[in-house]
Amino acid sequence: MQTRALDRAQPTGADIGSPQVELNGVSYNATPGQRPILVDGCDTIPKLFSVRCQQMSDRTAHREKDMGIWKSYSWRDYWDHAEKIGLGLMSLGLQRGEVVSILSEDRKEWLYLDMGIQGAGGIASGVYTTDSAQQLAYLINDSGSRFLIVENDEQLDKFLEIEADVPELAHVIILDRDGLHDLQHEKCRFLDQLYDQGAAYRVANPDAFEIAVAQSRPDQTALLIYTSGTTGQPKGAMLSHENILATMESGARSLECLRSDEQLCFLPLCHILERNVSVYLPMAAGSTVNFAESPETVFENMQEVSPATFFAVPRVWEKVYSRVLVLAQEATALGRWAFSRAVAAGEARAGYLLSGRPVPKSIALRYWIWDHLVLRNLRRMLGLDRLRRGGTGAAPISPDLLRWYWSIGVPLIEGYGMTENAGLTSVNQVDAHKPGTVGQAVPGVTIRIADDGEIQLWGCNNFQGYWGKPDKTAETFTADGWLRTGDVGELDDDGFLRITGRIKDIIITAGGKNITPAEIESRLKFSHYIADAVVIGDQRKYLTCLIMIDQENVEKFAQDRKIPFSDFASLCAADPVVELIRAEVEAVNRDFARVEQIKDFRLINVLLTAEDDELTATMKLKRGLVEKKHKNLIDQMY
Repeated sequence: MQTRALDRAQPTGADIGSPQVELNGVSYNATPGQRPILVDGCDTIPKLFSVRCQQMSDRTAHREKDMGIWKSYSWRDYWDHAEKIGLGLMSLGLQRGEVVSILSEDRKEWLYLDMGIQGAGGIASGVYTTDSAQQLAYLINDSGSRFLIVENDEQLDKFLEIEADVPELAHVIILDRDGLHDLQHEKCRFLDQLYDQGAAYRVANPDAFEIAVAQSRPDQTALLIYTSGTTGQPKGAMLSHENILATMESGARSLECLRSDEQLCFLPLCHILERNVSVYLPMAAGSTVNFAESPETVFENMQEVSPATFFAVPRVWEKVYSRVLVLAQEATALGRWAFSRAVAAGEARAGYLLSGRPVPKSIALRYWIWDHLVLRNLRRMLGLDRLRRGGTGAAPISPDLLRWYWSIGVPLIEGYGMTENAGLTSVNQVDAHKPGTVGQAVPGVTIRIADDGEIQLWGCNNFQGYWGKPDKTAETFTADGWLRTGDVGELDDDGFLRITGRIKDIIITAGGKNITPAEIESRLKFSHYIADAVVIGDQRKYLTCLIMIDQENVEKFAQDRKIPFSDFASLCAADPVVELIRAEVEAVNRDFARVEQIKDFRLINVLLTAEDDELTATMKLKRGLVEKKHKNLIDQMY
């Protein structure tokens, strides 16, 4: 059994006198893993929030567009709104330890709600806006929420549809009044009314919010984050204040965070990845968060913001890559030639950078020339010209895609984490990087590989358990207290972790060969014509694959060759498109052993979005559901 960590983090007892070190102007425990976890002397999120708002006061905490114009909001605004929300909820009867559900897209009020709820002693729980009314009912009842926050009339309709199914829900707070000016409902009120209630409560109880913040404890649950529920109903993962602060500390030690940093928030704040990078890590560093107008405007907003750090799921990085290739194809002959020469120069340099070797002067000079002529303008056009570090996680990414980004001067690194350990286990660093791995364990986390290959974790960020499900919690920990990840992986001699797949996804062919499909799927997705892929083959004679094409790039391919199609289904059925994907599959097959090669494939001819059951909120295909819903396509291949 292998074990690796940068600092072994088995919390065997408290060291109240733990010395502090300073990183980027913020003090942390000198020895990761010691208790209590302290960030700027604070042992809970609300206490740190209070300190940060006092320190930063009139400095910008976040920006958001209003009528097409970016507007700034200070840390003082942040505190004032969070305080009024917290006091308003307390006036309505919110008790310490109660769950408040938030159903909204990303916006500044999401942060106000998060801090107001936690400051008042509640537990914040996000709900994906793509969830159905029935899914919302399940989450409300499972969490015991008496309070629900909804963004607008569209989300309010979900509550109205399932009102009879959630009898314990007492209060619904609506953020936007648009289309609801005539609303009359005994359980509903608008956010501005909650602000007024909070302000009135503050007059009668001047120090109530500060007292509630001071009463928060490290072991109290701060967040309830529901898993995607790919194998049954979602489970609510309980994360304590200590869990989140441990991730803040580990993140600060592994990834440089500066007070001057700008970043863009666009992934759902229900997800632990975005919650960390757009709420908690910026709080630790005192940096500025910009909210994208919508998921559809991410690329335009990125050009406007030019963030210093940018974390996204692989699907987003794949989309940027595809856009660049489309632009290159549409360029003049001279432009295409210059682009290919520039990328080639970048690839030569990237080979040295990614292997940790010094770049020869001749290669560095060649890159410098093409960077000034082409690549710098490309990064500026993409909004990546000020990017110090790009990050990817939540799903595997192709090593070839990582290398491409390094080639154009964008240092993209892959990390690994899960909801159950507050989102951070390991990460590559710009100056300590191994492609094909997810990096070394962050300080405060220990990784071991069990005899069956499962990755198991120990650290102060390991979650408290699943809400109301002690049996499921027990299954998630080993007898000696390590967190089971369900992922299969390997540790090399330098402590770099390579994930080879999910235990439940391992394919055992009819011939008895064990195959982890993740690497094959990742290689397929590097093709700018393939958006996603699911390899099939468990208990079968050979491997096949269900493929979702990249609509934009395949449509352009068809248009350039005058291939007739009327909709997405007819595009997938066109013989030249099928042959195009066959060529991409065969190219990937050449890199794998015969038993690991795809013998046949089918295209999923329905354009999937985040609203579809087959996709998670982070745009990953749900393997089991895809196999069930497309059984006929699979049967055709056997």
